[in-house]
Parts: sequence; C-alpha cells; structure tokens
Amino acid sequence: MTSEPSSLFVWIWLPGKTEPVVAGQVMKQDGSDNILFGYGRSYRRNPDAIPIFDLDLPIGEGLIEPSGGHNLAPSLRDALPDRWGRRVIVNELLGNKREEIDEDAFGEMTFMIRSGSDRIGAIDFQESADEFVPRVSAEATLEELQSFADKIEAGEAVPEVLDRTILHGSSIGGARPKALINDTKSDRPRKLIAKFSAANDVFAMVKGEFATMRLAKLAGLDVAEVEIEQVLDREVLLVERFDRIPVDEGKNWHRRSILSALTWTQETELAARHIAYTELADIMRARFANPKKDLPEFFARLSFNILVGNTDDHARNHAGFWDGEQLSLTPAYDIAPQKRGTGEANQALNITPGKNAAQLVNVLEAAPYFQLSEADARQIIASQIQTIVDRWHETCDAARMASAERRYFEGRQIFNAYAFEGYGSIPQLSD
Repeated sequence: MTSEPSSLFVWIWLPGKTEPVVAGQVMKQDGSDNILFGYGRSYRRNPDAIPIFDLDLPIGEGLIEPSGGHNLAPSLRDALPDRWGRRVIVNELLGNKREEIDEDAFGEMTFMIRSGSDRIGAIDFQESADEFVPRVSAEATLEELQSFADKIEAGEAVPEVLDRTILHGSSIGGARPKALINDTKSDRPRKLIAKFSAANDVFAMVKGEFATMRLAKLAGLDVAEVEIEQVLDREVLLVERFDRIPVDEGKNWHRRSILSALTWTQETELAARHIAYTELADIMRARFANPKKDLPEFFARLSFNILVGNTDDHARNHAGFWDGEQLSLTPAYDIAPQKRGTGEANQALNITPGKNAAQLVNVLEAAPYFQLSEADARQIIASQIQTIVDRWHETCDAARMASAERRYFEGRQIFNAYAFEGYGSIPQLSD
C-alpha cells in the first residue's frame, strides 16, 4: 500500500511568468481529514504574489483551515483530477480493475503528488520547496492513448511501458476517458485535451460533442477550439487548451489560473445541486472584471445548453480566469448532448433558485439577472436556433455522423420538444 504524504509544497506560476515559485505548503491536520495550507514567508514578501484565491486562501501568516464543510480549500481541489484521472491513478497503484476501482481509495495528498504537473491551471504539488521536478508523460500516439483508455475501462492489464507513459497525463478532471497531449503536427505550438470514445458508448458521444461545440462557436459563443480525428475506427475529440499561452515558439508556456464556478461559490460538491445560474450571475456582477461582456455570454451558454440537450452543466463545467484580483469567463467547454429520452429533462444547475427544468421559459425568467430584457433574451435564443437549423447538417458532415446517428440527436437532444413548452413552436431541422 502506498503511504499518503503528510505534507507537500504548492508551486505557482504567477501571471506572465514561465517559471514557478513556491507559494506555500499543504499538510494534514492531526486527528482529521482536513488539509491545511500556509503561505511561505518568501512568497508573502514577493511583490508579484497573488492569492491562490482570496475567498478561501487569502495571503497572510499562519495556517488556513478549510471552512464551510470542506476538507481542502476549493481552489486547491480545482487542481486535482476528478473521476477519470483518479481511476487511472488507483489502477496504477493497486491494479484494481473496473468496478473494483474506488476513486476514493486514497486521500487528496496522494492524488496531488501522483497526477501530472501539466494539470489544468497554474499550480502544482511537489515534495521539495527547493527544486521543481515536473512529472511529465512521455509522448504517446492517439492510438496508444485510445488503447490505454479501452484497457482501463475493460479492466484489462495495461502494459507497464504504456501505463507509465499515460499516468502523468491523468491530472485532468471529468468522468470519461481523456488525456493531456502536446500537439506536434500543427503550424503553431498547442496543448490539447484528447477525449476518447468508450467501447461501451451507447451513442456517438464524441461526434455529438464535436457537433455541439462547433455549433456553439458558429452561434457566436466563446468556446474552446475543437477538432475530430478517427483513431482505431473510432473518433477522438481534440480540444485546444486555453490555460496555456506559448512563449518562445512553445519552448516555454505561460499558465493561466483557472477556478471553477463551484469555487466561486465556495460550496461543497453535495451542495452544488442547489446552485443556480442566477446565483453565478450575481457573483459575476460583483467579482468579474467585465460583467457587461461576460453576463450576456453566460446567458447565451445557458440557452444553448438547453437547445442542444447539454444537461451536464454542473458547476465544474463553468470556469473563470483568476488574475489575483478579479475573474473573467474562460471559453466554454464540455458542451455535449447527454443521454436522455424524448421527455422531461433537468439541468445539473438550477436556472433560477429551485427551478432546473430544461425549458426556455425558465431561461427567460432568468434574463434580468444577466441584465437582459425579455426581447434581448428572445433574440439571443432565436439567433442560436437559426444557426443550428442552418448549420446542423454541414456540422454533422464534419463530424462524419451517419444518418442514423443524426436522427438519434434530432428531436431528442437537439430541439427537444420539452424545451419549447410554453415558449413557442418547435424548430425543425431541414432534411
């Protein structure tokens, strides 16, 4: 059994810098599961220092105990892997397979030090305060990565060489197979997230996500750039990372700090189902650098999610860049049609307090919180509908969707009748 570290050092890339500095130290609290954090003296004296997040980790002397039912500051939890990354790490440490894999088999300190250093955001965890030693993966092909994902999902043995190659790309969150990779083929340096098809997918999830992400961009939303490739007779979605900015032609990188909407609220995972879009709009008005720009954008993401059947819009699937003083919206990500019947559906977040039905009438009710009139809101929705109608089939062509796959989405996720109840007529996707 791997022993759990009792303390680790938190390194941070400050805005505009290509090398990290030590911000402080995390350590277990005696007699509890809590993990404390304290800023280092040298960091507190650094004129460029910023708080990791001022709501849970303001810069000051002494140890900071997590509050509000957390055992770890939410801004630090944002840097840790979620389900898929934890499955990879538990598989590597224990050899557990499929249903034997318990994502809670280890404490958070294990996942801090066992996941890769190229994690989302601008912090990393190290055993040393003096020397930063990045945990990086060897380069792997998409075919190798897809094979690895299949073996983990199927509970099959993973070749040791491939296991070590993939492991340090496990720091990304989410529930589905994915990996962090460097793009070595394009004409500019890029870092990508590769999202793989699962062997047991009941519908074309990767193709569907590519289509809805592409349609979101065509509809004017600020979204992460996506591409789709075929690997081992299945599709892989490539998502360009927006938390990395290349410097010196990719020899170095600026890292942008990212905080999830769950961290904006300081709520726990258990309480997250009570969060409403309107509550996030309140935070945006108070804490964001440019709410006049970000509020209409965030409203448009809400309405688009409903039009395309993305009900997985939980608080970790929204995020903001953090500059040490204010937040600003990141590009949208994880806009994907979810498995459902043709009947009622609910959003993962409430739209207004206590209302999460995936219906446009609820979206209209939320419009004033985003400083929009009903007419403005209807115009945003109408424009999105027109884009989807006009560009659906060419987008499906780009995704290489078969006719049966298109029909699966049409009227089920895309333009589901339930979404339009009490709002207006149901749009039709042209043949």
